[in-house]
Amino acid sequence: MADKFSFDIVSEVNMMEVDNAVNQARKELANRFDFKDSKSSIELNKNDKKITLIADNEYKMKALKDILEGRFAKRGVSIKSLDYKAQENAFEGYIRQTAEIISGLSSDRAKELSKLIRGSKIKVQTQIDGAKIKVNSSKKDDLQFVIAYLKQLSFSVPLQFTNYR
Repeated sequence: MADKFSFDIVSEVNMMEVDNAVNQARKELANRFDFKDSKSSIELNKNDKKITLIADNEYKMKALKDILEGRFAKRGVSIKSLDYKAQENAFEGYIRQTAEIISGLSSDRAKELSKLIRGSKIKVQTQIDGAKIKVNSSKKDDLQFVIAYLKQLSFSVPLQFTNYR
């Protein structure tokens, strides 16, 4: 009875929840007193998976990020899925910053993750399959050890474990 057990490691973002979080952040922005008479804004481009933040100054940019990240946390979307780019000057002295929404494992991150799993000395096989990693073992316990091991690591993208068989 050499049954094989497996699961997939993926990094996915629920874009509907991202949209809800951005909409809630916009509502909070409209109601906050410190943003009264401000041209600050938060915009989501669903096709490019980018969020654009525009603020009057550094203080308001930091506040915008805090609002957005707070709403992400409340909606259950990992803040690790935001990749902030460098700030740039926009029109009339305003500051613009974009944040890309990271979805899927890049080949470099998948290789790094696979290497970490092999380095853990748990007897499992890993196979990179596009934007996911398939982990196989003859023991369910080994798979559970891998999941526990990965959860305790601080990896740069959010990880989900799917198709547990």
